[in-house]
Amino acid sequence: MTEHALRVHAFVPFSRANGPGLRAVLWVQGCSLGCPGCYNPQTHPLSGGQLIPVAELFRRIADLANQIEGVTISGGEPLQQRAALLDLLRRLRRQTRLSIIVFTGFTWEEVQRMPEAAELLACVDVLIAGRYDQTQRLARDLRGSANKTVHLLTGCYRPEDLTSVPTAEVIITPRGELQLTGIDPLLP
Repeated sequence: MTEHALRVHAFVPFSRANGPGLRAVLWVQGCSLGCPGCYNPQTHPLSGGQLIPVAELFRRIADLANQIEGVTISGGEPLQQRAALLDLLRRLRRQTRLSIIVFTGFTWEEVQRMPEAAELLACVDVLIAGRYDQTQRLARDLRGSANKTVHLLTGCYRPEDLTSVPTAEVIITPRGELQLTGIDPLLP
C-alpha cells in the first residue's frame, strides 16, 4: 500500500475560531477553484506548502487528542487531495474521538458525485460546502459567504454551536509571529 501524503500550507495545534471548542486546524495547499476574493490565496499554488506523510499528520493530531475537541481541515481545497485526505480522515475517525469539520469550495452536489463521497462523508461531522462568493460575504457561522451550505452529518453539533464560534483570532506562534485565523478576520 502506498503511503499517502498531504500537501500542507499550515498547521495550528490550538484554535477557537475554526469550529466549536478548542481545535487543531490543518490548511492544505493547492486549490484550482479560483474564487475571487478568497481569504487564503496563498494556499492556491499547487507546488507550495510542504508534503507531509498522512501518518505524521495523524500522529501530530492524535498527540493533541486529550487537549482538543476536534480538528478542522481547510485550505486550499482539501477535496483536491481526496486519497490522502480520506486516509487521514479514516485514521482520525477510527482511532480518536475527535470531531471533524471540513471546508470545501465544492458544492454539496459536486461532493456527492465524487466516487469517495459516501466514505468521506461518513468520516466528517460537519461539511461546509460551496465556492466563496464575495458578493454574498457573510463572515460568520463558519461561512465566508451566504451561498455556502452547512451539512451537520452526525449528531455532534447543532447550528447554534457554529454560531457561537468567534469570527477571528490572533495567535502568537512560538517564534513570535502573528497568525490571523477565522472567517475573514481582516475585514469588518
